[in-house]
Amino acid sequence: MKNKGWISKKKPNIGTNIKLTTKGKPQRKHFITAAVGKLAVGLTILQTLMPVTPALAQQKSDNELSYSQFKEKLAAGDVTKVELDKTTNTARVELKGQPENAEPKEVLLFDRNEGLISEIRSRGIDFSVDESIDRSTAVGVLLNLAIIFVLLAGLIMIIRRSANASGQAFSFGKSRARFQMEAKTETKFDDVAGIEEAKEELQEVVTFLKEPEKFTAVGAKIPRGMLLIGPPGTGKTLLAKAIAGEAGVPFFSISGSEFVEMFVGVGASRVRDLFKKAKENAPCLVFIDEIDAVGRQRGSGIGGGNDEREQTLNQLLTEMDGFEGNSGIIIIAATNRPDVLDPALLRPGRFDRQVVVDYPDFRGRLGILEVHARGKKIDPEVSLEAVARRTPGFSGADLANLLNEAAILTARRYKAAATMLEINDAIDRIVAGMEGIPLIDSKYKRLIAYHEVGHAVVATLTPNHYPVEKVTIIPRGGAGGLTWFTPDEELGLESKSKIMAQITATLGGRAAEEIVFGRDEVTQGAQQDIKMLTDLARKMVTKFGMSDLGLLALEGQEQPVFLGGDSMQRAEYSESVAARIDAQIRAIAVECYERAKAIIRDNRLAVDRLVDLLIERETIDGKEFRELLAEYSTPSKPELQLSLDK
Repeated sequence: MKNKGWISKKKPNIGTNIKLTTKGKPQRKHFITAAVGKLAVGLTILQTLMPVTPALAQQKSDNELSYSQFKEKLAAGDVTKVELDKTTNTARVELKGQPENAEPKEVLLFDRNEGLISEIRSRGIDFSVDESIDRSTAVGVLLNLAIIFVLLAGLIMIIRRSANASGQAFSFGKSRARFQMEAKTETKFDDVAGIEEAKEELQEVVTFLKEPEKFTAVGAKIPRGMLLIGPPGTGKTLLAKAIAGEAGVPFFSISGSEFVEMFVGVGASRVRDLFKKAKENAPCLVFIDEIDAVGRQRGSGIGGGNDEREQTLNQLLTEMDGFEGNSGIIIIAATNRPDVLDPALLRPGRFDRQVVVDYPDFRGRLGILEVHARGKKIDPEVSLEAVARRTPGFSGADLANLLNEAAILTARRYKAAATMLEINDAIDRIVAGMEGIPLIDSKYKRLIAYHEVGHAVVATLTPNHYPVEKVTIIPRGGAGGLTWFTPDEELGLESKSKIMAQITATLGGRAAEEIVFGRDEVTQGAQQDIKMLTDLARKMVTKFGMSDLGLLALEGQEQPVFLGGDSMQRAEYSESVAARIDAQIRAIAVECYERAKAIIRDNRLAVDRLVDLLIERETIDGKEFRELLAEYSTPSKPELQLSLDK
């Protein structure tokens, strides 16, 4: 309460201060004038005190005398010698009884000392007049020269900066490609794994650059352009680095976005400059990464295309295969959006060959893991084959990130080498997100356990479904629990029975909730499951021809408007057919849901026992889960049957 009252008391004062300081320009002007005046007065006082301060300090020194003390010593006859310096207006005085090695006393005199000099001479004291060198003029000249030098240096810097700015205005059209006479990428084909087919295609480019006579002897011409197509992270840029490292020829690398600039005509000028440099260093390689930034279809989408980008693309088309042509220049481009590229860019004579760099298969993933495991400490008991089998659909970048995350976890846990535990945790983190805090034993935790066990039981007892990898109720990402499956073969063609088994297992969680807690107690935990099964069922009906509607492709590929084509998605069927599609989708969902509920109902005892075990352990391995399910579903011992009844 005291703090609160203090805050309310201070607020009016703050508001008042704001009003006073921001009332108008006259007050601000008066405040600034007063501050400047105070500063000037302070500087004046400081300059006045500067020459006085040494004098005050001199009076306190043991080697100095004041003028009055000097007069007293002179009257008493204690002065033996006086040396007068007219330049500094000081006197060096030697006194009686002063040690021989002691320095003379210094006395600061007044401006006029005629009477003092007469008195000194009348007393017969050894007297002399000296003039020291006056350095004040030289110091003043040096200070003035220093100020002039600083001003000239600042002026030169301003002139140079303006000259550089004007020079940059003329360098906008220059190519920004990185150039190397021999690309020192330190990457060879041996460092690229998992994409053997693409490596074989690109090996021809290296062979042509090293042994061109091998092709020209039979009248063959090397393709002018090679387009690498594939999803992100599959190794397109890595392949280009390997080609540059193997070929040993001049190498230009640039991104497609570096051609485009806010000024009209700059992109086309950069393309011309790039190919001009490439012709001067032919034979050479030119690598354009993310070429879809400049090679997108002309005049596509709503409102047409960008004129500057189209000019850049036109210049690129002309340079690649125009009237003059380019000999000895091989262009390698990479993109993950081949559907948006202009057709003129893909025709023979420009990009003659398209190399697909797809996700690696099992052997490819194993090779990639072996490459990235070279510089990491991994326990000898770790099976890279098991890791490769558990990571279908992972790209090369994903696998590299996987081993790096495992190494980070190893360092956090103060281990000498990464074990299978760290690798499995890294896979879980990449796929599902960070691990959360385990839930306390409550109704919410039990409900999640029934949901996940329902998925695992239905998937295990449904033919043609992938085996369970593990079941966990530890939160990860946005999910309260997860059930992992490992495909026993590579992803590819899916049969109708497999898709139906997948939909049935997807509904296993909702089926367990309804059977155990009742229809009115089901939760929104199956939201993503329902969305996924609806998508699969719609594809079965409208694309795969796996329904009573027959072999009809009722829906095409979804494509955003800005990629070209039609501005609106047209329905390819009538309203009556749409109603039949909805009925077929609902029939598939109902059939699979009834099958899932039947499996849960027939194995209720096993589900309850597995839920209790899962709540206790929080994670159950797939192999152990299958063994426990087989044991609880078909008990062979009477005592086990008795315990199940309890």
